[in-house]
Order: sequence, then structure tokens, then C-alpha cells
Amino acid sequence: MDNEELEMFGDIYELIDDDGEKQNFELIDEYETDDGVIYRAFLPYYDNPEDMTDEENDLVILRVEDDEGDEEILCSVDDEAEFEKISRIFLERLSDMFDFEE
Repeated sequence: MDNEELEMFGDIYELIDDDGEKQNFELIDEYETDDGVIYRAFLPYYDNPEDMTDEENDLVILRVEDDEGDEEILCSVDDEAEFEKISRIFLERLSDMFDFEE
């Protein structure tokens, strides 16, 4: 990881799912494509790691978009081909730090 990525590691985000449920996630990586699209990879965050189960340890990948007020919003990646491509990139980048199951 370069210094920029190391500085981002550890940021905690409170995200709201489609059902309105809030959950904390830890930003673990960010990737920008050649055409400037930014993606962020998150893992669920728990104050007490013992509260986490294996089912809740899924990598969450979101695309960064700007809303009309130039603020960042995080959006799910709904296109299957786009998601597969970005997922592979993150899994490769993070494979040294985490043991992911595909």
C-alpha cells in the first residue's frame, strides 16, 4: 500500500442499507479507475471484535458519486460485470491482508 492508502485505513462510516438499518463499516481500501471512477471497500466494524460472526465479515464495495451539492454519496454497484471486475481488483489488492472466500 502507498502512504495515501495507509492514511485512509481505519476510517469508520455509518452506512444505511435499503431497509433503513444503520451499521458501522471500516474503510479498508480505495481504488480509482483510469477514467476517474472511485470505489471503496468496507468491512463491518464492531467495537468488540468478538461480536462479529463469519457471516458478517463480507467485503462491501461501493462506488463514490457526487450529488448535486458536490458531496460524496456511496452507491451500490448494481451492474454485475462492473461489480465482478472491481471485486477481483479489491480481492487481489487485499489478499495479503485478509483471507477472503470467493
